[in-house]
Amino acid sequence: MSLKIKHLNGDTTFLLTFSPVEQRPPSHRYGHPPGTFSVLVDPWLSGPSSMWHPKFLLSKHTVPSCISNLSHIPEPNIVLISQDKPDHCHEPTLRQLDPTSTLTNVLAVPGAAKKIRGMKHFDASRVHALPAYSSKDHDSVIKFYIPPLSPGGASGEATVAYVPAKMDMSGLHNAIGITYRPPTAAPPPAPFHYSPQRETTYSNFSSPHAYHQPRNMPPTPPESPPQRPRSLSNSTDPSTASTVSSSSIPLSHTTSATSASSNSRIFHSSHSHTHSASSTASSCLPRPAKTLSLIYSPHGVAYSPHIQTYATSHLIAHAALPLTALIHGFDRVENPWYMGGNVNAGLPGGVEIAKHLMARTWIGAHDEDKENSGLAIMKLKMRKFGVEEVRELVRREWNGGGNGCDVRVLDCGEEMVMKS
Repeated sequence: MSLKIKHLNGDTTFLLTFSPVEQRPPSHRYGHPPGTFSVLVDPWLSGPSSMWHPKFLLSKHTVPSCISNLSHIPEPNIVLISQDKPDHCHEPTLRQLDPTSTLTNVLAVPGAAKKIRGMKHFDASRVHALPAYSSKDHDSVIKFYIPPLSPGGASGEATVAYVPAKMDMSGLHNAIGITYRPPTAAPPPAPFHYSPQRETTYSNFSSPHAYHQPRNMPPTPPESPPQRPRSLSNSTDPSTASTVSSSSIPLSHTTSATSASSNSRIFHSSHSHTHSASSTASSCLPRPAKTLSLIYSPHGVAYSPHIQTYATSHLIAHAALPLTALIHGFDRVENPWYMGGNVNAGLPGGVEIAKHLMARTWIGAHDEDKENSGLAIMKLKMRKFGVEEVRELVRREWNGGGNGCDVRVLDCGEEMVMKS
């Protein structure tokens, strides 16, 4: 399986594409192979971003985005909004998304979800507020069911969890964790070995058993029906489910052999996924593949206790460590305490997360040299860090063992693929 990360602008808009091992050419109108799970993160392509009033804060890109419209990328499974601030929740860019799409769900932090519903651009049933993660509440993780690649294969699952900082006056600091376990195809049939048997000669050809199956043979058992979650909502109307705090959402696109509902239904169930294979096929399913994992934290959040709790409960339980990728800023940005204090945790906070989770890759985010103006930046202090400085600190903090973490910045339009 693989994770492709593409940087769509110079700041913090990314397209994440999780794919199973079996890479197949696109076979449907959405442009994604079966089993793919795609995430569009904090889209802001062009135009200014103004917070409250242009005189307070006005930001503009200094690097053009690599696409001019979101119609230039395949429809994502989810649009992920990590902040309610306009450089993350940018209304003109969000309005480029198809409001009639039956594939895309919008997952946003609560303040952003309220703002997006107020736009009245999307069907309200497609906009979901992310609940804060709790290791004691299984319903605080959003689960997406991914259909098997063929009958008899194992279903996959993607999860999204929102980990906010506590007592954060600015409301900027959080992390969003994503995991992906790919679906599989049915295992190939076992080779057939022919064993010659001695022919039976019937001396009495009038015996009915010479030509007919014995009457006491049991009938061939039927294929087991698909299992369903215990408390599956009976309604196919997504508007009947107001939240996704206890959810497993089926993807709405179609595979070559198995279809999910064209209208994403919310499964109110503690089960992570359903099985559609027969009882016989289930007994010979291949061992599930290792889970890919990603943490996105553009402004940073303290590893302990916030991410530590998520890692030691959810990531370990899903065999999702070492962390596949960390998307986290390099530059540290500070305001006076009366204006919210720390804006971006930057390098020091990111090193701690990468070290504890043994991140394979750390990609810089939210470090664009934007054109900023307004009262909000008058007292702002910034310490910029280059890639080599980050790499050196990673090596030093890991006692020379940090070479396993690939630290890099993706230019606008650049992408990287990580395979497992």
